[in-house]
Amino acid sequence: MSARTALTLLAGIGGAWTIPYWLPPTVVRLREWVFVTVNGGEGVAVPGPTVGMEHFERVYSDPAADGRSRGAGLSDLFWYWLAPGPHMHQEHLEPGERYRTVAATTRRVLAVRRQRCDDLATAATRRVLDRLPTDRISHVRLRDLMMPVWAEVYYELVFGERCPPHARALIVANAADVASALKCTSLRHMRRRDRLTRYLHDRIQAGTCPVTLPPPFTAQETAWYLHGAFFTTAVVQMSEAMAHVLLALATHPEIQRGLDDDDALDRVIDETLRVHPLFGIAHRITSAPITLPTGVSLPAGTVLLFNYLAFHRGGAAGDDRFDPDRWLTLKRGEVHFIPYGVTANRACPARGVAPVMMRAATREVLRRHVLASSAAHTRSLPSRGPAYLTPVGFPGPGWLRLAAMRQRDRWADVGRSVRQLAFGTWMVVDARRKRLCTTYFEEAVR
Repeated sequence: MSARTALTLLAGIGGAWTIPYWLPPTVVRLREWVFVTVNGGEGVAVPGPTVGMEHFERVYSDPAADGRSRGAGLSDLFWYWLAPGPHMHQEHLEPGERYRTVAATTRRVLAVRRQRCDDLATAATRRVLDRLPTDRISHVRLRDLMMPVWAEVYYELVFGERCPPHARALIVANAADVASALKCTSLRHMRRRDRLTRYLHDRIQAGTCPVTLPPPFTAQETAWYLHGAFFTTAVVQMSEAMAHVLLALATHPEIQRGLDDDDALDRVIDETLRVHPLFGIAHRITSAPITLPTGVSLPAGTVLLFNYLAFHRGGAAGDDRFDPDRWLTLKRGEVHFIPYGVTANRACPARGVAPVMMRAATREVLRRHVLASSAAHTRSLPSRGPAYLTPVGFPGPGWLRLAAMRQRDRWADVGRSVRQLAFGTWMVVDARRKRLCTTYFEEAVR
């Protein structure tokens, strides 16, 4: 082998090792380009050039920013991801009597005392953790670990009874499929989702489901409502939130060791949701003009794209450093922090129960295990949060094992990003072709 050939080979090997650093972000940019190319540049970014950071909450809270799906091409994609029955999803119902009835039903289900919330989450977390070995380290995906917890919790809230294994399997299969499709790590599988809808419909028809919508809503519409509100959104979002909380602790062992009371756990949860907000972009359609103090007017029919991450990064606690102790001196009103949305405009209906349940689940995990991870922690978390759980009192994974995890995670992100490009492109094009939202409202007008 000549010296030139050897140098070329070495350069190629060296270049290959840089792939995990440049390929995934390049593919993300390419996915964004595909998204805009297919869907167009619809919407006004908030905050952005038209609506500044200082007017974010003012515009979000405006009564005219009340449209949810009708009139936004972007809605076709969200309806596609959230099918079946996206027209019965509480977040996608237009303002009016139907929305008010559905929202009131959700509030009744979630009107649970704090102690009951704590008990439900603690018991479900214990049952899941009981399946892990007690004498050795477990490698888990945190989102997958926590998903059965919330399947059981929300089943019990809806049905008033312990969740049987077959129902838990249906709920987890549905939620995992929705989450994977949203992150473009796989295509959607409607048969998995439809099995859960059929189960809910059968329970409603048999009269064994305590939560029903009044006439003129049908049993099928109630099944879609329960499917979307509790067994898709609630289970997916709580699983994602807990994956972020536990991964943040796993990558900050010094903070993990100092958690000795509920106030400290609450600060960790708040800080996690500040750095990694669950909602990326929330879109609303204006039903009337909105005029800002600057003189800018947003005409009726404007699609507003509220960027949670950008808003969180614009306040007094605007950095991306994970520091729960900042909440010892900061108050929520002093920072840009809307983890559950804006109260005046369809805030998360679980905002009262979710923090209590997350605290209880985190407390129970830390009571049994020490968390460790070296995986990348991003807001979308397509990796599902790889981590090691070590029973308290046993030696942890060690630096060599963590170094190997870091490398595996980096290389896995290469293949994952390419899959996301392929699956994401297909689903964006397919959603555009099916036009679920647009077609629904066109037919409603006839």
